[in-house]
Amino acid sequence: MIQSTRIKTINQAPEGQKPEYVLYWMGLSQRTRCNPALEYAIDEANARGLPVLVCYGIAEGFPEVNARHWSFLLEGMAEVGPALEKRGIGFVARRAPPVETALRYAAKAALVVCDRSELRPARQFQADFAARAPCRVVQVEGDVVVPIETASPKHEIAARTFRPKISRLLPDYLVPLEEREVHHPARPLPDDNTLDLSDVPRLVGSLKTDQSVRPVRRFRGGEAQAEARLQDYLKESFDGYAENRGRPEAGAASHMSPYLHFGQISPVAIALAVREAEAGQAEDRSAYLEELIVRRELAWNHLHYEPRYDEYAAVPAWARKTLDAHRSDPRPFLYTAEQFEQGLTHDRFWNAAMTEMRETGYMHNHMRMYWGKKIVEWSASPEEAWGTALRLNNRYFIDGRDANSFTNIGWLFGLHDRPWGPRPVYGNVRSMGPATLKKFDAGGYVRDVERLAEAERS
Repeated sequence: MIQSTRIKTINQAPEGQKPEYVLYWMGLSQRTRCNPALEYAIDEANARGLPVLVCYGIAEGFPEVNARHWSFLLEGMAEVGPALEKRGIGFVARRAPPVETALRYAAKAALVVCDRSELRPARQFQADFAARAPCRVVQVEGDVVVPIETASPKHEIAARTFRPKISRLLPDYLVPLEEREVHHPARPLPDDNTLDLSDVPRLVGSLKTDQSVRPVRRFRGGEAQAEARLQDYLKESFDGYAENRGRPEAGAASHMSPYLHFGQISPVAIALAVREAEAGQAEDRSAYLEELIVRRELAWNHLHYEPRYDEYAAVPAWARKTLDAHRSDPRPFLYTAEQFEQGLTHDRFWNAAMTEMRETGYMHNHMRMYWGKKIVEWSASPEEAWGTALRLNNRYFIDGRDANSFTNIGWLFGLHDRPWGPRPVYGNVRSMGPATLKKFDAGGYVRDVERLAEAERS
């Protein structure tokens, strides 16, 4: 079932004349299973007696995207073509800008189907394409459980206001997506592929991108990798999630965030698998779905309704006011952006967190909070702290530049939170001190990071 609320026509062009296929311009949803945009394209093609063609073009030189991000993305993209071809769907990947690629194939399309993203660059790509496309363009929202505007018509101030709204809609959206039969198989497009996915490391090394942030061994991209990790996690580590999720050394994290970021797995598929898992208790399921649906989609709500989501101005007014009132407070420790990046602070636990991020592209959420709160405390101004935290987040995390990324950075400064008792530097914004490190085996966490970092360097 593809709910009508996921589907939106985004231009007024007529249907293509003498079309050869229905085109799916793949963007955020980089997968072949549980992909509403793909299944919608198949429905539309079957109804017209046409095949489906999927195209993908890369935004080489895109700001803040580096070799680490490209490696994970292209490992996943290497799986897409063969999987589509098994279903009789054409696939073409080009080393050319996304809009240029989509326009090239839209010329012979009945209509174009595309994904939906709230990230500003993707929105700009789609607006540019829709204005120039020679045929109708239909957007399908497939990377949230509940479509953003259906979940809430306004910017939500916190999870407590958002939770009841989205929860009552879940029965209509947490349903399996049937895989359609392709009635008219596509013919290969000879010599149209200019993105050689047969050797991803070599391809990544040839890209015009920041090569200094290298790919990691800890995570490999792709739909098959995502599904295998999920199944292993639900069998081996999910039981006790509610109790252990706040302990970085406990192994309770599912590590799905990089795969969700690149659309290599559907949040609906994850939610259904969690609900049906044999392991785990009711409280484990509830806690996991709270993070996957309520918290994650609150982040998408923020991006949709706050146009300045990547700026300090997106911090709530009360938080900016109290931080401003405390900007002249003494700061016993001050570090430069370079010292933060290299993990050269006085705090071995913070340094370990920075090492995990820098070397492996990941950091447990509990340490992400501590890491970010200390940047606020150890920076000369809140604006400087915002810039440092966001730059490091987007540079090193595999899932950087995500809705969760921007919202998590905002939370450090009071977004989706409430005023707390006043503290130096923070004012009424929530702080985090050494006591938070006593909630888990912090020494064990440091040892785990040392082991992971060594594995990356060997």
